This record gives sequence, C-alpha cells and structure tokens, in this order.
Amino acid sequence: MKLALGPLLYFWSRDDVLAFYRQVRDWPVDVVYLGEAVCSKRRGVRLEDWLAIADELTAAGKEVVLSTLALIEAESELLTLRRLVDNGRFAVEANDMGAVRLAAGKVPFVAGPHLNAYNCETLGLFRDLGARRWVMPVELSRDTLAAIQACRPAGLETEVFAFGRMPLAFSARCFTARHYNLPKDDCQLRCGDFSDGLVLNSQEGEQFLAMNGIQTQSAATCNLIGVVSELKELDVEVLRLSPQSRHMDKVVGAFRAVIDGTLTPQQGIDALQGLTRGEPCNGYWYGSAGLAWLEQGEVSEARAQSGG
Repeated sequence: MKLALGPLLYFWSRDDVLAFYRQVRDWPVDVVYLGEAVCSKRRGVRLEDWLAIADELTAAGKEVVLSTLALIEAESELLTLRRLVDNGRFAVEANDMGAVRLAAGKVPFVAGPHLNAYNCETLGLFRDLGARRWVMPVELSRDTLAAIQACRPAGLETEVFAFGRMPLAFSARCFTARHYNLPKDDCQLRCGDFSDGLVLNSQEGEQFLAMNGIQTQSAATCNLIGVVSELKELDVEVLRLSPQSRHMDKVVGAFRAVIDGTLTPQQGIDALQGLTRGEPCNGYWYGSAGLAWLEQGEVSEARAQSGG
C-alpha cells in the first residue's frame, strides 16, 4: 500500500512551502500532489516553482502529480489549467470536468475527490478517458467503497483520503474575506493568516467547520489510521494524507509504521493523539455523521443494532 501526500490546501508563504517540500523528500511517502487546488489568487508559488519542486521530488524517487483547481471561474484560470495539462512531464489530478476534458487522451490523470464519482459507470468513463487512479469522495462509507471495489474497472487504482481536514465544498464567495468584511476582489490574501484554516464554532461553542478561502472544510481531522487493515482488505492501493502546518512528519511516520506492521492500529491511533488540528473523526467511514469519532466497540454495537 502506497502513501500519498495530498495537495497543500492552505496559503503558506513561498519560503514555508519550499521548506516544507524539502522535508518531504526524505519522508516515506510514495506519491506527492503539488499545486494550487483552492484559489488562483494564491500566487506566492508559481507554476515554475511547482515544476522545480516536482523535479526535486522525482529525483528523490517520488511519483509527482500536479493538482488542478476544483472551481474554475475565469479565463486566466483556464489558461493555467491548460499549462498544467501541457506540462509534458507529470500526470495531473483533475478536480473538475474541464480538467478531465483537457487531459483526456493527452496525459494520464487522477480523478480527484471533487468529481463526485459514486459508481462504477463513472469510474469506467474516467478510465476510458485516461485516468489511472480515482480518489474516493470523503463522504462515502466503507460499505459503499466495498460495493464500488467489487466492480471497479480494471487498470484503475483506488485512493482514499485517510488524514486531514476534509474538503467539503467550494463556493464563488470567499468566506475568509467575508470574515474581515472585505470583497473577494480585494481579499488581501487574509487566508494566509490561518495556516490550517479559520475554525468556526457552533452556537453551542463546538468546533464545526473550517473556512479556507472559498473552501469549506471539516474542523475535525479525518483519521483512518485505525482501519488500515480494512483498507488493505478492500484492495485500496493508496492512502492520502492532507498536509497540515505542524507534526506532518510524525503523521506520515505513524501511517507508514501501521501499513508496514511495525505499529498496531491502536498504537497508530495513540501515536497521533494531540497531533491533529481539532478532534479526530472517522464517522463517514462507518456511514455515520462525518464529525463523529467511533471506537471499535461502538462500531460493533452499532452494527449489531442495525443487524449488519
């Protein structure tokens, strides 16, 4: 089973981005996704920089994939998308159907988690257009994945989002700019003030969502380290870990150890305590509320009550 480092979803300074990926060269990850997947106004790291980072990571033995925007609204963004697809060296992660159309027949691509692939017919379409891997949408459950894996098209790998604040939705409105009463066109890149997103609380004072510019995320951090053995049994080839600003090396190390069998799943859970942004969650995996954290005993009891 491979480990993938997903695209950086937050707006960090150029120096911080370059320093982060210098560390990644030595981490036990097999696949690294690079590029801006949230907002085209974040231009601190340009395409030329991403390609230079990609070359360094490739030299370190990593598979590099260039990620595309999930929401394309302007001609300038479409031009950037075309440049990504025409890079000539690296596969791309298509996060909207426009990217799929441009990549089809031209470059191998990964069908990203924002394409709403919920059945094998859709996966068959993507495979026929040139996809070599698909990323399961974060809201799907273990049972849904099992059904899809049973009819998955040949030659298409499966990747599951296994760690990080879950990307839930995108909007034309910038929520971070709105927080500061700024118009989107003059946002002053205030999302850079929040290295892991701006957390919103419910009326009861509980962390609920995280705002990341135009992207809405979960405030809780998805953590599937405890079900790595189930993911293996379901023939999942790749686990995606989404970058966070602190302790990412320890997160990668813990997942690698559980995959390799040098840590038990419970030891992996224990190793990640205190390292996540917000509380951990795994509810979607069990078909429950996404922000829930279910222990194995609770899962067994719930399945018994449901007759499953």
